[in-house]
Amino acid sequence: MRSVCLALFSLLFLAPLQLLAQSDTAVSQAELATFRQSVQTLRDQIELLRQSSATSADRLADAEIFVKAADWAIDLGPVVDAGGRDLVQYGLSRARERIESLKSGAAPWADRAGRSVRGFVSAVDGSVQPYGLVVPAGYNPDRPIRLDVVLHGSTNATGIGELLFLRSLDAPDVSVPDISGVAPEQPFIELHPMGRLGENAYRFEGETDVDEAIEAVCRDYRIDRSRIVLRGSSLGGVGAWQIGLKRPDRFVAIGPAAGPVDTYEFANSPWKHFVRLDPLTEWQKATLHLVDAIDYTANAHMVPVVAAMGDQDPYYSSHLLIEKAFAKEGVPFVGLVDRGAGHGITPGVYQEQFRLLGEHAAKGIDPFPKHVRFVTWTLKYGRCHWLEVLGLEAHYRRADIEATVEANGAITIPEPRNVSRFALHPPAVSATGGAVTVGQAKLTLPPQTEGIPQSVVIQKNNGSWSYRRPLDDTRLTGKRPGLQGPLDDAFARPFLCVRGTGQGWNPNVAAWADANLKRFSYEWRRHYRGDLPVKNDTDVTDDDVRRFNLILFGDPGSNRWISQILPHLPITWTRDTLQVGAERHSAAEHGVQLIHPNPLAGADDRYVVLNSGHTYHDAELRFSYMVFPRLGDWAVFRVGQNSADSTATQVEEAVLTSGFFDEQWQLPAGASR
Repeated sequence: MRSVCLALFSLLFLAPLQLLAQSDTAVSQAELATFRQSVQTLRDQIELLRQSSATSADRLADAEIFVKAADWAIDLGPVVDAGGRDLVQYGLSRARERIESLKSGAAPWADRAGRSVRGFVSAVDGSVQPYGLVVPAGYNPDRPIRLDVVLHGSTNATGIGELLFLRSLDAPDVSVPDISGVAPEQPFIELHPMGRLGENAYRFEGETDVDEAIEAVCRDYRIDRSRIVLRGSSLGGVGAWQIGLKRPDRFVAIGPAAGPVDTYEFANSPWKHFVRLDPLTEWQKATLHLVDAIDYTANAHMVPVVAAMGDQDPYYSSHLLIEKAFAKEGVPFVGLVDRGAGHGITPGVYQEQFRLLGEHAAKGIDPFPKHVRFVTWTLKYGRCHWLEVLGLEAHYRRADIEATVEANGAITIPEPRNVSRFALHPPAVSATGGAVTVGQAKLTLPPQTEGIPQSVVIQKNNGSWSYRRPLDDTRLTGKRPGLQGPLDDAFARPFLCVRGTGQGWNPNVAAWADANLKRFSYEWRRHYRGDLPVKNDTDVTDDDVRRFNLILFGDPGSNRWISQILPHLPITWTRDTLQVGAERHSAAEHGVQLIHPNPLAGADDRYVVLNSGHTYHDAELRFSYMVFPRLGDWAVFRVGQNSADSTATQVEEAVLTSGFFDEQWQLPAGASR
């Protein structure tokens, strides 16, 4: 198992340097043309399989991941030398092998133990995404098995990145004696998500990739969901900290190694190549509470943590920081310090960390903890076991809630902090009703329909708590789980970019909107390993409106969907004036970006976004600590001179102001002043 992790590290970090050094044999344009033709031929064969056979989407993705990886390498480079040529040839060869197997109705890699690489189709953008898998020799499909999710370290968003990832975890599709991919003797399956590859720090789409990879494994194997361990080193440690602490009921234990927990501490690490953070705006400081794991330390009450770091690691100050945070929250800290080790832990400490994680995994998650304590700063992360926060008094302020099921079945909840609405879920909720005390308020839950336990909503009105009704019968309004912003949240779920085809009101604003879409398309392909889903506004269907977050580019003159939705948004936008809050701007020189629940019928669980991709861009996506929201829920820009000939990463614009809608998705008093 450790050899697999070391192989992955060496291939992701050392191999790119070795490949670039092998520049003695340049790849010719004729070879690149041949590669492109091979990619198209293989794509055509996969499409025929998709149309004419009963091959599942996952098995087709198992082949398509190699085609896509070769395509990205050819498109984004550097396929300039013998090493790059060999990688592309490897990808094309493995794609042919798997396609031929699928044509014969077989998928031998899915039936054997040991190492392999697999794929799935992401719901976010329809792209195929790869993951690595290690299945133990003794796997028995009749018995649920533990799953270890292992997050990899920092990687560059180069064209060859996916091929390097695949090769590091790949093995022949059929069992061959004495191969390096021989199945290990271990009591768990090991999953290596790619996490959309680059420096996204497992945030937003990177986190979704981890979720989707877990579900893909669960489709093929009998996973014990009460025994899923999350671990990772370096950037993988960053991911383990933040995903594990924000969703503490998902994992039986988390094991971060050598991973920072705080943006400021991370950015100030003594690496010479690090770019220091510019002074942050107030809205940027607020959104750090969305991403920084240290703010969720109290949730370690609910999920065991076994951390490890070398005391000579440049990130060791982060280890000391989280240790103090654990003490402040009253949580015992299991933090293994590897004396004399730098950025990476030695085998002895690794084995001790692994042993302690195994002890927690053997117990499994308590399916019904009688006491739940949960902290959040956003409704994006709102649930812990049977307790779910559904409304906050203010986002990006700490919210605390805890609840205890007493011996008689009554539920006691001390006065929550910064919570306006929450749900109680079965099994804590009894089908026969029951007593609930919230602060000083004593409530009685009525018996439920047909004696079947249902989740119930409790809400604060005018300072008093009361039972509202069953959750299934409650229409939630305002900011709510899945619809809470900020702008970057729209791209972690299925989305569709919509290009305006009409005549824009103002040429400069139209060119600015086009430039934003062009930049987003480039950055999505390079850093998130997919083709940006785009349609013209005239081609969008009612089904699209129901299924996707709509990302609308243009103005009310050029994009018919902006025109249709605009009356329902808390801004004013005419041919002459753009008004956000109290300030008015010339519509000829200013543009707006915003996120808001889609007001159209059938789309009330989806976002609508105006003129924005990610609020962090190519330069930030090359440093993981820079990947945090740069804007709030809305922003006003002064647009510059943008042309169709500008480079994809260049947009002439200046942010005038940004901010957040209030908890009812309205502009707070004084916004934009």
